[in-house]
Amino acid sequence: MYRIGQGFDVHRLVPGRELWLCGIKLDHESGLLGHSDADVAIHALCDALLGALAMRDIGYHFPDNDPRYKDIDSKVLLSEVMKLIAGRGYEVVNVDITICAERPRISPHIDEMVKVLSAIMDTDAGNVSVKATTTEKLGFTGREEGISAYAVSLLRKTC
Repeated sequence: MYRIGQGFDVHRLVPGRELWLCGIKLDHESGLLGHSDADVAIHALCDALLGALAMRDIGYHFPDNDPRYKDIDSKVLLSEVMKLIAGRGYEVVNVDITICAERPRISPHIDEMVKVLSAIMDTDAGNVSVKATTTEKLGFTGREEGISAYAVSLLRKTC
């Protein structure tokens, strides 16, 4: 049996925060605001994975009013989501992530992002797609007020 999930997340860019995307720290003058490290791409991915199995969303499992998750590394959240998926008897077939940001340039970091995510999800790097786009200076992303990410996942029953 196969299950498809879709996720979306957005965070505001603010000075004085580190910028984390797909589990790696990027050099940028602003970072994403959030209760955790605000890795918008991993958050969208977690929602896609959870959604595939109708397990609600990342905020349900890791609420932003819980001090245990204050400034937590989103790679830890993804690892926990993978445990939930495995506990239901599923594995990743593939995932596809799109990051929407004017700056910084994402493409030079994609190989490292794929490596980090595939290791956490215990899947081949060929099963992980990370892409980036801009919004051609339109909207909050175009004004560099924030970054958004979309993700899709396909899971397969293992037992």
